[in-house]
Order: sequence, then C-alpha cells, then structure tokens
Amino acid sequence: MNIRNWEVRSLDKERAAVLAQTYHIPFFLAMLLNIRGFDRKEEIQTFFGAGTPLSDPFLLKDMDRAAARITRAIEKMEKIAVYGDYDADGITSTAMVYGYLETRGADVQYYIPQREGEGYGMNTGAVEHLAACGVSLIITVDNGISSVHEVERARELGVDVVITDHHRPQEILPAAVAVVDAYRKDDESPYKDFSGAGIAFKLLMALEEGAGDLDDLLEAYADLATIGTIGDVVPLTGENRTLIRAGLRRLSESDRPGVRALLEDSGFSGRRLTATNVAFTLVPRINATGRMGSPDRAVRLLTSMYETEAEQLSEEICADNEERRRVEAAISEAAFADIEARGLAEDRVIVVDGADWHHGVIGIVASRITDRYGKPSIVLSRGETEAKGSGRSVEGFSLFEAVCACGNLLIKYGGHPMAAGVTLAVGQIDAFRTAINAYAAEKYRRMPTQTVTLDCRLNPAALSVDMVESLRQLEPFGNGNPQPVFGLFNMTLCDISAVGGGGHLRLTLEKNGAVLTAMRFNVKPEDFVYEKGDRLDLAVQLETREYRGQPSLTVIVRDIKPAGFDTAENIASLASYAAFRRSEPLTPADKARLIPDRACLAAVYRALRARGGKRVDLVRFCAQIGPACTLGRLRTALDAFSECGLVRSTVSDGWLSAQLLETSGKTDITQASVLRALQ
Repeated sequence: MNIRNWEVRSLDKERAAVLAQTYHIPFFLAMLLNIRGFDRKEEIQTFFGAGTPLSDPFLLKDMDRAAARITRAIEKMEKIAVYGDYDADGITSTAMVYGYLETRGADVQYYIPQREGEGYGMNTGAVEHLAACGVSLIITVDNGISSVHEVERARELGVDVVITDHHRPQEILPAAVAVVDAYRKDDESPYKDFSGAGIAFKLLMALEEGAGDLDDLLEAYADLATIGTIGDVVPLTGENRTLIRAGLRRLSESDRPGVRALLEDSGFSGRRLTATNVAFTLVPRINATGRMGSPDRAVRLLTSMYETEAEQLSEEICADNEERRRVEAAISEAAFADIEARGLAEDRVIVVDGADWHHGVIGIVASRITDRYGKPSIVLSRGETEAKGSGRSVEGFSLFEAVCACGNLLIKYGGHPMAAGVTLAVGQIDAFRTAINAYAAEKYRRMPTQTVTLDCRLNPAALSVDMVESLRQLEPFGNGNPQPVFGLFNMTLCDISAVGGGGHLRLTLEKNGAVLTAMRFNVKPEDFVYEKGDRLDLAVQLETREYRGQPSLTVIVRDIKPAGFDTAENIASLASYAAFRRSEPLTPADKARLIPDRACLAAVYRALRARGGKRVDLVRFCAQIGPACTLGRLRTALDAFSECGLVRSTVSDGWLSAQLLETSGKTDITQASVLRALQ
C-alpha cells in the first residue's frame, strides 16, 4: 500500500499580481511562476526566452583530451568504435556520435551490448572482440565510468578508451585517455545533470570547435539528444531545458525516416510533441529493442536514410514493445504475489527475486513495485549461479549509496540516487536483502515517502481552456520542472462510468453547483475503491484536447484520497506500526500513534460488522471510521481483535478482508497482548 503525502506549495498572490502586470502575462501563469520560485527578471526572461546558453564544452574535465584523441583518430583513419548502451539514452547517444563521426569521414562502427549475456556497460569479451577487429579507439557513451578492469584490458590490447558518461563515479576512475563525466569530483563545469545523450552532444560541440556552428549541431542532433534526455529522466532544467526545447521543435518536423516511422506507428504523426508524449511514445519503443530484442536495430532505425528500411525496423520495434508489455505484466504479478506471500512489503527496501525473470523488464517491474508500495525496490533475476537486478528508489533515499554500502556482497554494481543495477551470487541474495535493510534502518529511522506536490488549490468553477493554454509557456515538463498538479478539494463523486473498453474511468464530480468530469486512466471499475456519494480530494493535471475542431478541457486524476484525510499523520502511524511489527524500539510518540482507545476499538468493530465481511479499501475504511482512527491504530485494533478470537482478518496490498467470529461471553479486548505491549 502506497499512501503519498500531499503538500501544497506556498503562494504569494500579491507578488503574483505584480508579476502578471509587469510581464503582461495571465494571472494564472504568474501564480505558477511565483509558486515555483521565479521572481527575478533575468530568471523569467531566461525561462521564457532562449533558455540557459549551452556552456563551453571544454569546461568539462578531460574534454580537451577526449576531443584531441578523437580528432587524431579521424585524421589518421584509425578504426573507432562507439560503445553504447541498450536503453533510449545509450542508443540515441550512440546514433549521435556514430552519425557525426561518419559525416567527418571517420572509419567508425558502433557496439551495443546485449542485455542478456553481456549486461550493462563495457565487458572484457566485447573489448577483446573490438580489438580483434582492429579497433584502436573506443568511445563510450552513457557508460564506462565504472569500467576499471575493462579499460585496463583495452590498454593491454593496445586500444585507447575515451569515456563519456553521466553516472556517478566510484572511488577509482578508469585509467582511460579521457574520462568525461560532470559528476567527477574534480569537474568544475557549471551544469551537472546531463543525460548520456547530453554529454554526447557536448562532445560533438567540442569536436566542432572552430569548425562548425552550434545552430547547425542543434539542427542535426538536438532531436536525438532530446529523446535520450527525456528517456533518462534527468532534470529538465538549465542546459537540458535548452536542448529539449530545440529538440522538440526538430522532432515535430523530423527528416529522419526512423523518427517519422515511429511517430506514425505510435499514432503521433502530425501531432504537437511535448516532453510528456515523447516519454510515452518514442522512448518506450526505443527501449524495447534493448529489453526484448537486438538493440542495434534502434541505432539502425535512427541513422537510416531509407524510408522502406525505417518502416520495417519501426514495425519490428513496435512489436517488441507489445511483447515487452506482456512479459512485464506477467513478471509484475508474480513479484507482487511473492511480496505479499513473504511479507516483504513490511521491509524498508523491498528486494524480490525470481528464477530467470526477463532481464529486459525487471527495471520496469521495480518501478511498478515502488509505485505500488512507496518504497525503494530491487528486482533480481536468478540464474544458476548469479542474480542480476535493477532497482528504483523514492526521493530522499539514494539507492546508489545504499547499494555501495553492500558492495562486499556484490560482484558488480552502479547507478545513481534514483536507480541502480547489481550483480551478485545467488547464495548472497538473503544476505543482501538483510544488509540493505540494515543500512536503511541505520540511516533512516523513518523512510522517505513519495509526495504529491500540489502547485495550488483550484476552484472547480474557475477552470477554463484559456487557463490551461497559458500553462504551455512553462513547457517542457519533466523531472525538475514537473507538469503542474492542482488540488480539487471536498468534491462529491456523482457518477462513475467505464470507458476505453473498461480500462479507464470517467468520474463526474460536483462542488457548490460546479460539475466537472475527470479521467482516471488505467483503473478498471472493479479496482476503483470509491462509491457514488463519497467526498473526495483529488490531485489533478489539466490539459486541452481537440474535440470537433475545438480545444476542450480535460481533467486527469493523478491521486485521490477521502476528503480531509490527513496523509502525513497516517503515513507516520503506518511507519510506527511497521517498526512495531519488526520489534524495533518505539518512542512514546510511536506508541501514541498506535494505541486505540475504547471508543476507537468500538468504532472499528461496528464498522467491520456493517461491512458484513465484504472486502474494503483500508484507507477508505479508516476515513469512514473518523479522524481519531489512524491507519496505525486500525492495524493495531485488527491485531487485537484477531488475538482475542473476535475477528479473522487479512490485509493485502491495501485491501482489508475481515469476518466477525462467533464468541461466547464477554472479552476484555484491552488485555490483548498487542495492546499491553504498547502500553
């Protein structure tokens, strides 16, 4: 069960009014600028104007050495290999550098490792293969920062290596000719949050120094840099924002046959492209080649100059994406079942493993687990001797640091705060699960939780198409500049109808006479926990879509809770309950959050009897009992009832199933050992 904390940003309406008047912009847009901290003229002009200028690429440590070595290889016609990665960031980085070097007349090839068998990053087998092919220079893109042994093997074979990467370095850097990574401790470049594709574009800038024009480079490669940057979910701020704004314009009128074919097959040909729809159309399809098939096809697609070839490759890649969805769904269900059966949902960090789970989808499965339970998770695929895994985290918990702390149990690991990859012996899985949870317990008495950040509250009667159209000036949206989320509070649910073949819901809501419809995507009617008449708080995003030639307002629901439900207090009570179940020491505040008084116990029992044994969503049930009954007290009460033989109950994935049992005589519930332990 994942309860997200709701926080509303602060707003100074008087200051927003000044911004609106000064810059001649709608008041609603001025409110958003104020909420997001834009106050100075220079900041606003940069944000709305040309953006942050792309800084001198040579400010990146070792970029001069990288450019010099690559230029020498071009001039001497050395064999060059661009060594990429199998995700959208690595593939677009490879296509950029490979395509650029071809235009320079270089003798260049590319190499994308297979996810199955080779895994992420450089491997000695690939290095030896490239050396045998006569390659004398390897340029890594989106990988290499942790490839100490592989670079050493390349040196032994007489092959130079230039590393360009954006992942966090470990203590020892590879002994390469150049190591370009903005996260190096000794790097003093002004912007750090590039994707692999962003660093690759900076490399092209360095190689073009004095020989080309930045606008020409943006025209030729900003589209690929945009797909890679969006795909890697790095912050869309600063120089990344500049790159993406240029790239989105280029994508919408792309002359790349491969891009046009993908847009056609995904139903977005001719439509206005945003960072959001690129993330849900182009990125997953490019990723699918590395997850399910041969990733080099995606590089061929993005570098192809032939319509027929591009159309065939796009068709194959889209088929891979459909297969990816099927496999992902099957493994997700198996992982969820194992988590519930083994009680892993109580852990601070969820580590789940399965035999021969497809390596191509375990990262997505980890994302789904983190989204469902609100906790960092690592999904491991067990082979005969080794297990390989991928993890996802929540804001405030560096999964990379947690994995590093368990490095003695791992064969290989790497990543960044929000995602990590590991390889370990099968026999070490239980020890690793214990160790990473011990690390989390030591560093975080209470784990960080996911948060829904609301830009502001809105009056439903005030919503309009013009209001939403003004938000376009804030695009591109993404990490670091999220699409605005608004709160609609104390809305009455009037109607629920299934749409899209039963895969989505249309909700009709009302407040003070203002009626609106809202979409709840990817929720089936049987999974929707609320009923007509419920009063709800909703976190929504606003979009406009064309209907019969005219723009119409679309309200998209991102999160729902019972009206007035105190998310922060209930999250704290659940954390206290989890600590109690793990037999950890409790503070007086923890105990106070868990001990139900007689009135609360009686209210819970009456509510259970009224349900008549029907399954119920735990949050909705708790809210209906009243604010004095937090989720922690409810779970404690259920434990006490069960111990005394009054109720048989199970809680699984946020759902409560409870049945009252026949009893004879009176039972003093206050004598239950669970309550005495807390008192």
